[in-house]
Amino acid sequence: MSLENNEKLAYRIGASKDIHKLGLNRKLMLAGVHVPFPMGEIAHSDGDVVYHALSEAILGALALGDLGTHFPDNDPNTENMDSALILRHVKKLMEQEGYKANNLDIFISLESPKLKDFIPKMRYNVSFELEIPYDAVSIKAGTNEGMGAVGEGLAVEASCTILLRRVDK
Repeated sequence: MSLENNEKLAYRIGASKDIHKLGLNRKLMLAGVHVPFPMGEIAHSDGDVVYHALSEAILGALALGDLGTHFPDNDPNTENMDSALILRHVKKLMEQEGYKANNLDIFISLESPKLKDFIPKMRYNVSFELEIPYDAVSIKAGTNEGMGAVGEGLAVEASCTILLRRVDK
């Protein structure tokens, strides 16, 4: 049984993760928040792993490919791009498909610095960008207990699970 083109699922779930190496003299950007730290993401764009994981989770829920398809890392037009612009583009695609974010859960893995003081602003930024209630956005952070690239302080990672709901136009 297949869905006709005019039949839309009531709900769609997406999940994704993003990881970037950390390097000196780069900004550490997480959900649009600059976190003061001597190291930041090494990436073609600004490297915001939270916005990247969120954007790709939305694309996945809608079966619209991945970030590399929409924003190739060899495109000079996207070099050092603010990842909020990526999220805004993906949000438009979501709306064109007839969906809205219902709620989401994000987990950030970073050995240092501690993020608890920055999480309220991150949650606000995500709720603002997606036009959903603040309490529909969960963001948590933890370390990797010294294991792997994240645990060794060489990388930052974020994962996201999101539920989209169909909206009547």
